[in-house]
Amino acid sequence: MTKLALSLSEYAVVLVNLGTPAAPEVPEIQAYLKQFLSDKRVVDYPDILWQPLLRGIILPFRSRKVAKAYQSIWWPEGSPLRVITERQVKALGKRLELTETPVQVCYAMTYGQPSIGSTLERLCASGVKRIVILPLYPQYSATTTAAIADQVADFVKQTRNLPEIRFHKHYHHHPTYRAALAGSVRSHWQKYGQAEALLLSFHGIPERFVRLGDPYQQHCRETAANLAADLGWPTEKVIVSFQSRVGKEQWLTPYTDQLLEELPGKGIKNLQVLSPAFAADCLETLEELAVENKEIFMHAGGESYQYVSALNDSPCHIRLFEQIVLQQLQGW
Repeated sequence: MTKLALSLSEYAVVLVNLGTPAAPEVPEIQAYLKQFLSDKRVVDYPDILWQPLLRGIILPFRSRKVAKAYQSIWWPEGSPLRVITERQVKALGKRLELTETPVQVCYAMTYGQPSIGSTLERLCASGVKRIVILPLYPQYSATTTAAIADQVADFVKQTRNLPEIRFHKHYHHHPTYRAALAGSVRSHWQKYGQAEALLLSFHGIPERFVRLGDPYQQHCRETAANLAADLGWPTEKVIVSFQSRVGKEQWLTPYTDQLLEELPGKGIKNLQVLSPAFAADCLETLEELAVENKEIFMHAGGESYQYVSALNDSPCHIRLFEQIVLQQLQGW
């Protein structure tokens, strides 16, 4: 590994994930959802129509349901997403130390704390001059990665003495990501055996966003094709679906919950499920995918349903981050 002549006070990498409520209670859930669902990258309806619906109906009713879901998966150390992200930061920092790369490693959240803007302000105040932003989304979408870029741009617009910033767009084709994803499935197979099919459930986005140019659906299907090839499995045994839709607008299909109701009737009764879009286990994986959707599948006649964990802070995942960061630091 090439040794990089960097100053500890001048270089930083910021891992950025979606975010999490500060606590699994209704007020914190409402504050988090209000910020999240007010982002035009996520919901682009006119404020005059959307905000009354959001504040008058969605937040009062949805927050109570979401709070119960968070309470069911909350860890003693805190939100799973936050705890795992902190572990990723610590593990990446250790790997970069082994390569004698003096760079600060920290994290920020698009929604909630620590915010992207406050993190960048803190780094600049400490003397950092060059920053790598690494969104923890293998597949690009304007609803996730571009939302991070928006907040970085907001920071830039308000800052006189700018740091140099590099931004990594996506990594679903990265060889180490592919190896990590396939390795996680093989490890699961070694413990539990193979199922009849693998279901890759990705977070959904409105179908309209794809028509407007968002490549997310294409990236998801490329991820599935890559995984099938890397596992040596027939492509028809690696199924793609989309979860977590909101509202009445058409989102990407097939919908995960509806598909799980149909699969047992089609002869697939033993299923293993993973969500390659999530770099860390969170509410959408630990509760929605692992619990809610399992109940749907089993009630429909399924016999075995196993959730394959996100890559989290596994060594292969941290190695991927290390490789991306070292690549981004080159030439500085």
